[in-house]
Amino acid sequence: METKSIQPLKNFSEYTLKLPPSKSLTQRALLCASLAEGDSFIKNPLQSEDPLLLRDALKATGVKIFEEGEVYKISGLNGRPVLKGDRVYMGNNGTGVRFFLAYSCLGEGSFVEIYGKDRLHERPIGELISALRRLSAKIECLQREGALPVKVYSSKLRSEKIELPGNVSSQYISALLLIGLYLPEGLTIEIEGDLLSKSYVEMTIEVMKKFGGDVEVGENRFQVYPGKYKGTFYEVPADASSASYFLAIPLVLGRGSIVISNYDYQTKQADNAFLEFLKEMGAEIEAIHPIGVRVSFMGRPQGGKFCLRDCPDLFPTMAILGAVAEGETVLYGAPHLRYKETDRIRAMANELEKLGVEVEELPDGLKIRGATQFRPSVINTYDDHRIAMAFAILGLKAGPIDIENPNCVAKSFPEFWQIFDRLYE
Repeated sequence: METKSIQPLKNFSEYTLKLPPSKSLTQRALLCASLAEGDSFIKNPLQSEDPLLLRDALKATGVKIFEEGEVYKISGLNGRPVLKGDRVYMGNNGTGVRFFLAYSCLGEGSFVEIYGKDRLHERPIGELISALRRLSAKIECLQREGALPVKVYSSKLRSEKIELPGNVSSQYISALLLIGLYLPEGLTIEIEGDLLSKSYVEMTIEVMKKFGGDVEVGENRFQVYPGKYKGTFYEVPADASSASYFLAIPLVLGRGSIVISNYDYQTKQADNAFLEFLKEMGAEIEAIHPIGVRVSFMGRPQGGKFCLRDCPDLFPTMAILGAVAEGETVLYGAPHLRYKETDRIRAMANELEKLGVEVEELPDGLKIRGATQFRPSVINTYDDHRIAMAFAILGLKAGPIDIENPNCVAKSFPEFWQIFDRLYE
């Protein structure tokens, strides 16, 4: 198996970089533009595995997507995808497959079959399938009820009130919201209990509104009014999740500054919460106008308690910060991490323990006792891009370590190793 060797970074003071655009926002914009009336132009879409898989899936339903430099020109289908009996492969794209599943239920024609990697077939989608069936969608589970692969047949959806528990994946709610405009009387979603990952739903609504969607947000309630997305121009900002790995470097090393020149300090992306977490651990955060951010640090970060309910993708990065922090770090509030590309809670615990870090698994996170000495290790990435990137950053302090299957970062950040290697120049 291919591995990437990470050595300690001995000379570091300041590093400036520009990051790729947001994966989450690219996928939401792709879906809205594909359903829209007229032509949309998406500037700076992320060209990584997950958005490309969604792009190709949308093309299979009749969407015309043309690349013009750094811009996608997308001719939308006015809410009527064409189902032509194709088999559509979604890899391990959990967000994209849930969006595409809901989108396909608007389709006309015959059917589309949706499948992916084995791990994607293990990830739960039963609540989403049940909700779509309540809207009269015809979905056949081909191997196991409530899981991929599935066939989605042409059907005529109706409007119903959908009730969902707050601890379901926010991707289910986003998927339903994204198609709600095209139901005869719109869509009402009511949430029972506290909603996990609320920021991701807010991000979905923000993109919907950019494309002309009319959404009303109430107390544990979302109302999507019937209408159409309109062709529009949308520029995708830098990805806050990808930023977290590099923003963590001064705290991991205990010195220096990182500047990200295209980071929107006021972005509504859920993972912008990382800046507040860094402040709590002792970092200095400076907004650069009109756009950009600088993180500076000297010393050893302070452990603490961090709720990841609304930003679970930060879990691997926060875990490696806990590994170098003084005292105990508790990460909690994200039980759904066990159903990501891998069981991220178990995986991070296993690999940190290899390095000699004291770790205790919680049902919804980890308890980590920071270390000052580390053992050389080979890190299993579990084919999980976020685990690979997080341990690369920890390796700058804890190396030498070898990271297995380093190319799994292509799922969200194909340029990661290229940018990472420049740290040593």
